Amino acid sequence: MASLTLANVCPWGAAPVDVLIADGTISDVVAAGTADTSGVTVDGGGLLALPGFINAHAHVDKSWWGQPWVSYGGEPTTQGRIAHERAERDKYGIPSIDGATAVLREFLRHGTTATRTHVDVDLGTGLRGIDTVRAAAAALDGAVEVEIVAFPQDGVVRRPGVLELLDQAAAAGASNIGGIDPASIDRDPVAQLDGLFEIAERRGVGIDIHLHDGGELGAFQMELIIDRTRRAGLHGRVTIAHGFALGELPAHRQAELLDELGEVGISWTTVAPAPSAPLPWRDMREREITLGLGTDGIRDLWSPYGDGDMLGIALRFAQLHRLRTDEDLTRAVRLASTGGGGFVHRPAFDLAPGARADIVLLDAENVPDALVRAPRRRLVMAGGRVVARDGEVLL
Repeated sequence: MASLTLANVCPWGAAPVDVLIADGTISDVVAAGTADTSGVTVDGGGLLALPGFINAHAHVDKSWWGQPWVSYGGEPTTQGRIAHERAERDKYGIPSIDGATAVLREFLRHGTTATRTHVDVDLGTGLRGIDTVRAAAAALDGAVEVEIVAFPQDGVVRRPGVLELLDQAAAAGASNIGGIDPASIDRDPVAQLDGLFEIAERRGVGIDIHLHDGGELGAFQMELIIDRTRRAGLHGRVTIAHGFALGELPAHRQAELLDELGEVGISWTTVAPAPSAPLPWRDMREREITLGLGTDGIRDLWSPYGDGDMLGIALRFAQLHRLRTDEDLTRAVRLASTGGGGFVHRPAFDLAPGARADIVLLDAENVPDALVRAPRRRLVMAGGRVVARDGEVLL
């Protein structure tokens, strides 16, 4: 018998069903009205049901959410943003448990129940940010499952001691270590990648690299990452975040890189920023290159934007790539949910038996309608528990 039944919901807009949940996991999905409802039952009211959203690229340690408004300052370059953040973060108590918890609560309110978050590891904070994010996740009793990338925002080899900190983070349980613009930040791509891949091989962790550099400089670094992934045998363990260059290259150059990216199993995350070139996402899909969506930072010292709503990111992806058909609009929503499962070690994630019972209910006609309107989440369930209702977090 199910410990809880979510009755009368329409998964992905299909015919109404009852979802049976036991020990936080979906145990069965049956036609609406046929489940044994003698236990605890939650009436879904015939609403559209989607799996919990997965934020595949976040920075939950950086936010000033919950504090008075912080005005934008500093220079609008990557180096300028790094310098401004380093100069100002202590003033705002960043990172803090309260700030990270506030962001995770916004995730929950909007239906995100799992995230891969980059957490700054540098000479100023050491591993404190990782401890902070873990404490925030614990404060919400695991309602948002958090996978951590130890992230060297300020560079790797240009800051002696950072590689050692990344190694310590991996030894202490970080699932991945990060990198950032090996050429333009460290100005020594070989040394940065050699250091990161040595740790990943020895510690058995993944690598998730921010790559902002455009054009052929970005493509060159992708080739280096592909080569090291192949030589290290890290198939399926390496992610490139942003990777703006891929969308800027000529079609024949894109195809060459995509073939190699697919061969070594490198995955991709994007926040679909409006000024960037569209990704060749259909070609990526054909080559089974995993693509996930994320929010990036939210109300932090890099930018005042962001609200934690993955439907909003999926809509931005759809608009950037000029998606119009119902099929494509639904695929954009899948990128924000089931498509992100691999980034948080959920190989099977959907509204199906065996999956963690993370479910979002929305008052929408169908999935495309939910995408373009982003209506309030009527109910959010995480691990079989109702954690938000009508836009209010209950934890």
